[in-house]
Amino acid sequence: MRGPGVTVAAYAVDESTAGGRRIPEPPPTHRSEFQRDRDRVIHSSAFRRLVYKTQVFVNHEGDLYRTRLTHSLEVAQIARTVAGALSLNEYLVEAICLAHDLGHTPFGHAGQDALNACMRDHGGFEHNLQSLRVVDELEEKYADFAGLNLMYETREGILKHCSARHARGLGELGRRFLEGRQPALEAQLANLADEVAYNSHDVDDGLRAGLLLVEELREVAIFRRAYDEVRHRYQDLQGRRLIYEIVRRLIGYMVDDLVEVSSRRLLEAAPRSVEDVRSAGRPLIAFSQPMAEQHRELKRFLMHHLYRNPRVLAMTNKAWATLTALFEAYQSDVRLMPPGFCLAAEDAARKHGESARLRVVTDYIAGMTDRYAILEHERLFPACRPD
Repeated sequence: MRGPGVTVAAYAVDESTAGGRRIPEPPPTHRSEFQRDRDRVIHSSAFRRLVYKTQVFVNHEGDLYRTRLTHSLEVAQIARTVAGALSLNEYLVEAICLAHDLGHTPFGHAGQDALNACMRDHGGFEHNLQSLRVVDELEEKYADFAGLNLMYETREGILKHCSARHARGLGELGRRFLEGRQPALEAQLANLADEVAYNSHDVDDGLRAGLLLVEELREVAIFRRAYDEVRHRYQDLQGRRLIYEIVRRLIGYMVDDLVEVSSRRLLEAAPRSVEDVRSAGRPLIAFSQPMAEQHRELKRFLMHHLYRNPRVLAMTNKAWATLTALFEAYQSDVRLMPPGFCLAAEDAARKHGESARLRVVTDYIAGMTDRYAILEHERLFPACRPD
């Protein structure tokens, strides 16, 4: 029920009954197991690289736009607030949120789509699975094991989505996708905190970039509610302060709803253990139906006005072309990659065949930052270098 500095409810994950690590280790002395997970994520190379990976806008387009790193920090802050209100394990929630995007490609979802197309005949590419691959295999820090050797519940939370085909290869971790079971509450919360963060903060970045207009956003119910509330209280407020007051209310509405509805569901279901949560038949962390619809309305607006904006689509098309060209170059000659990846690709081919060789190529590209991918493309294709 307790870890250093935290008390959790019976339905929350308690490290004394948690699933443990793939490779047993002595327990930490001055921190909980999930604090150790959080710290390992923060000290990982993949986490540091997130500062130069796209959220919506490519990093070099402006210093004040969000990156995958700042997004992950914001998700963790929102999730910890809700976790505290619901007596969940805050350290576990934080570890999941900080790790959830470690497998993201350069150039955001455009990069993921490009690599998925390149790997279509070899298992595809999905960033949640790649995040798990990063923490299980790709990070190289410890003498006794590959990856970060995180706790089962942290790894479970990282894996938000998974096809049945991939789930069958993940053993116990993939079982819930095959049997229709739920993850722990902390994993459910991290998933929704991610949505709260990226929707509200994409509004902020879209307004900053001039791709969204306040007048158009007022068509969206939740934005209109926040705008009207701010205008009623601060009639003369303008500029960035106006936008910030609106965005903080967007987050507040969603968080308040999430806490209220989740508290009610937990009271109704009365789970007495994590196993009760897993077998509940539906998520116990959830928005109300009206809030879920308002959330979807905002997402539809952002899809039409921001993600499909010609400026963003131009970046998307360039990103697709850049990563596809890199993949084809490395596929043709793995010696173009650094020696470590070249040797790993050749070894994978000998032991497991072509799909394994190309998975190493994908690992290399997925780990790149935006600017490194651009520089690498210019190195390999100097004729495409801008004047």
